[in-house]
Amino acid sequence: MAPVDSSPLTGALAPRTAAQPPSIPLVGPSRRLRIALVAPPWLPVPPPAYGGTENLLDALARGLQAAGHEVLLCASGDSTCPVARSSVFERAIGVGLGNSVDEIRHVLHSYEAVHEADVVHDHTLVGPLYAAAFPHLPVVTTNHGPFNEDLIDLYRVLARRMQVIAISHHQASTARNVPIAAVIHHGVDLADFPDGPGGGGYALFLGRMHPGKGPHIAAEVARAAGYPLRIAAKMREPQERDYFDAMVRPLLGADVSYIGEVDRSEKLELLSGADCLINPIAWDEPFGMVMLEALACGTPVLTTPRGAAPEIVKDGVVGFVREDAAGLVSALARIGEIDRASCRLRVEQKFSVEVMVRGHLAVYERALSENSNVLIDELVPGAA
Repeated sequence: MAPVDSSPLTGALAPRTAAQPPSIPLVGPSRRLRIALVAPPWLPVPPPAYGGTENLLDALARGLQAAGHEVLLCASGDSTCPVARSSVFERAIGVGLGNSVDEIRHVLHSYEAVHEADVVHDHTLVGPLYAAAFPHLPVVTTNHGPFNEDLIDLYRVLARRMQVIAISHHQASTARNVPIAAVIHHGVDLADFPDGPGGGGYALFLGRMHPGKGPHIAAEVARAAGYPLRIAAKMREPQERDYFDAMVRPLLGADVSYIGEVDRSEKLELLSGADCLINPIAWDEPFGMVMLEALACGTPVLTTPRGAAPEIVKDGVVGFVREDAAGLVSALARIGEIDRASCRLRVEQKFSVEVMVRGHLAVYERALSENSNVLIDELVPGAA
């Protein structure tokens, strides 16, 4: 299906005809589904620069369409993902710039567009709550953040009536009393990532200017190991600038450079030429898309055993997982031992878009089946 204009409510799934009944009663792997994806309104899909969730949504939408399904993406109007699209905001609001009213408005218009879908996969926070107004619409949701005190109560409520997807086994292990429908790792299309030769003679930090991401640790590690480091990081919000001024700027020099936030082509060029990615996360990150993108380019990853990192980086095969900065310094001296072909093979086998799509389709089918049982039970109590 060709992309449509991104004006308000364009791209809504066409109403069914008498010959096109709702596809709830019969569910099977060969069925062609009408799938609606509701993205957050903060960044376009795909993002021009930083944006892990939005990169994931772009890959998922394209992967589902390539698998033969009809896809509608509800996102900001400046999105360019090549599937049918619907939007209410002409441009993305921006991370940290909007408020709950903006997300509510985005969700209200999205659900007007998706009510003819077989299944809705909602990636917002407000949307799954609003979905209660559509009891006959199968909805699943993914938590892209931690199951922390801010979110755990929300997902306990949502899990009573919809499938909740986790993005890593570590994240799922923290979902106290929240039934998890499936753990589905993010995936990428290897065709979107060059088979990078490395050899650039530099290590790379790529991400966000935040202490939890650890760019200052990356700088200290690279300097201690005598390795030039390039830092490419998003730095738009006041707290990001404050952290940079306090912790990163004092470490800059001839061997440690900050090159700013980069677009997709610049990112791929940096990843392809880097000898390794240093990703010294200091928090339990639910996934970590940047590690996957590095491996897809054949670039080994140095990281810490926090969150999902050990699920992505197989120690000694596609990089090194170390407890502290001293361990990372020692590992950086051994980065030449890692075979870049093994890095891409890891993605092909474990984190391809095809693997990700199969996982999601299994959850969608389960949601359809359970919704069908609910509808049958409403018509004939006890029949389901």
